[in-house]
Amino acid sequence: MRIPLQISVRNVALSEVAKDNIRDKAAQLDQYYNNITSCRVTVEAVNRSQRHGTIYNVRIDMTVPGSELVVNRESDEDVYVAIRDAFDAAMRQMEKYARKQRAEVKHHESAPEARVARLFSNEGYGFIDSPEGYEVYFHRNSVLNGDFAKLEVGTAVRFVEEMGEKGPQASTVTLIHHQAMV
Repeated sequence: MRIPLQISVRNVALSEVAKDNIRDKAAQLDQYYNNITSCRVTVEAVNRSQRHGTIYNVRIDMTVPGSELVVNRESDEDVYVAIRDAFDAAMRQMEKYARKQRAEVKHHESAPEARVARLFSNEGYGFIDSPEGYEVYFHRNSVLNGDFAKLEVGTAVRFVEEMGEKGPQASTVTLIHHQAMV
């Protein structure tokens, strides 16, 4: 961390063991993602009622390039459990942020656009010319919205490809235009 860890307490006297626990967990976060600019941890005792005793609220504010990650956990009657739970949540947020920074967030690709190459209407199947240059089999049941009857050779479609028993096949075929491409 570029700015040293800051630990604040409210309405509670925090032992050195608990502070060391916070330092260790903050160091683990810093090892996982070494671009943390600052980290502030606040531990607060909240008296809810005489029956349930003291509840601990642990807040973690982390500054990272381009963002601030905040965890605010109101937890157990045990301060160590509250600290653990807050840092577990902080690690999950940090992992999500790191994946996003590395562009590992899933992006759904659109189905490829292609044309019907061959059509056997009476038999209920056909073939699509894939953008990669090979033919993909499709069946009447793969065509959405009951549009199989509207297909002609040259009709523009989008499709989802999967591997079938005899090679590539389209599991979903959607018409782009209801007329043949010229």
